Amino acid sequence: MKSDIVKKGVERAPHRSLFKAMGYTDEEINRPLIGVANSKNEIIPGHIHLDKITEAVKAGIRMAGGTPVEFGAIGVCDGIAMGHMGMKYSLPTRELIADSCEAMGLAHSFDGMVFIPNCDKIVPGMLMAAARINVPAVVVSGGPMLSINHNGKQLDLNSLFEAVGACKAGQMTEEEVADLEDHACPGCGSCSGMFTANSMNCLTEVLGMGLPGNGTIPAVYAERIRLAKYAGMKVMELVEKDIKPSDILNAKTFENALTVDMALGCSTNSVLHLPAIANEAGVEINLDIINEISGRVPNLCKLAPAGRHHIQDLYAAGGVQAVMKELSQKGLLHLDLMTVTGKTVGENIKNAKVKDREVIRSIDNPYSTTGGIAVLRGNIAPDGAVVKRSAVAAEMLVHKGPARVFDSEDDAIKAIYGGNIKKGDVVVIRYEGPRGGPGMREMLGPTSAIAGMGLDKDVALITDGRFSGASRGASIGHVSPEAMEGGPIAAVKEGDIINIDIPSGKLNVEVSDEEIRNRMKKWIAPKPRITSGYLGRYARLVSSASTGAVLK
Repeated sequence: MKSDIVKKGVERAPHRSLFKAMGYTDEEINRPLIGVANSKNEIIPGHIHLDKITEAVKAGIRMAGGTPVEFGAIGVCDGIAMGHMGMKYSLPTRELIADSCEAMGLAHSFDGMVFIPNCDKIVPGMLMAAARINVPAVVVSGGPMLSINHNGKQLDLNSLFEAVGACKAGQMTEEEVADLEDHACPGCGSCSGMFTANSMNCLTEVLGMGLPGNGTIPAVYAERIRLAKYAGMKVMELVEKDIKPSDILNAKTFENALTVDMALGCSTNSVLHLPAIANEAGVEINLDIINEISGRVPNLCKLAPAGRHHIQDLYAAGGVQAVMKELSQKGLLHLDLMTVTGKTVGENIKNAKVKDREVIRSIDNPYSTTGGIAVLRGNIAPDGAVVKRSAVAAEMLVHKGPARVFDSEDDAIKAIYGGNIKKGDVVVIRYEGPRGGPGMREMLGPTSAIAGMGLDKDVALITDGRFSGASRGASIGHVSPEAMEGGPIAAVKEGDIINIDIPSGKLNVEVSDEEIRNRMKKWIAPKPRITSGYLGRYARLVSSASTGAVLK
């Protein structure tokens, strides 16, 4: 066993003594040691209950003959961090989580590991760690929050963000906002739409690193506890068979993940996280691959924010495995790939069935013949930009309008709430990229304000930052190169006409190349907003959004 290095032989008597100081018996020490990364905390609704998930995982490990060794991991709540300085820390914590899990896993020579995340950056951070450590591993998440029907409407966190915009526009009273505040998030779990957390939890299944049901079984269902026990039992089987992440994660695996991403209409943040996970697995994903897959994979689901359905509806309709079964009807998936079940993708989905054709459409009757995400290029974004095409109103797929330019999210929000943005405008928010932010803040505030004011079918947003998975409308993010690196988005001026053509994958400002060059000759890079602490180091090391914003 790998853990023999910390427990076998007379030379390791001091080590065993330290185990015994914690109450471990000789029998426990002699069994395989399984690291259990628990990201439970009291600041994220999706993580408040992970102590229960962790206890179930540990029970499964013990039932299968292993010894669980629990340790903690951090997590930022994107919703609570949204719209202020805190959001600068959200994406950078992905690297902290990966690094700390690597340190714990390799420093203590665990024979296997179970990773227990649930929300936004924590899921990809732990998947990156699993690939990097490369011992037998399973990821089991905490499950999605329920959406409840209140006054005839299915609510989620985005209901509140959009309510703020509606209130500012005089379309909703503060009392009505307070009523939504009391009901939109009814309990524990990752926010109930196909936002970033649930996107990544679903894609964990597709990557073969989570058991079937990982992405969709609601947090409050007993089935989620049973899944956690099975995850603990399954990691022991993987240890016995020596099935590691490197046996599961390869180029075809990531093609499958991108394919299901397009069918589900996942968050644009998946285009940041999948390349970062792939990078740890030695696989390269570029934006051209993403567009190629999007061009041939139909969009089968319209889950919030793109539609009225939520993750609980996807669960009831057959879950991720049913979506995969539907895609397999047209040969769109690689079915011979190994997964943490010990079986192939094809074996896992063999008995999957679609139980609700309103939630999961037939492959022959999709919402769109193209996928939920599109990559745009042009003279504003020569290295690419990303939009959740499935959440864009039909009338905004092609749009032309004057640029309203802001050098920070805060300035843009003031203008939006101040009523200074008009129909037809294209809001440009720059210096919010990985380096410029620093930290590439999610901008649910501006998109929700636009939507809440009823302008999501009339106003587009473009940024070198990123948007929340809860954002809808013509919200185009990840513009690369970012402004802080001298990308041409830095040359856009107030009033320039911007041309957006999502079906054609084009994003351009109607200014000549020569004029852009002349403007950039006069451009002076602004001073970094933060130079000290973790964010200062992050800004100096982070790569472009087009390559997953990984640290160099």
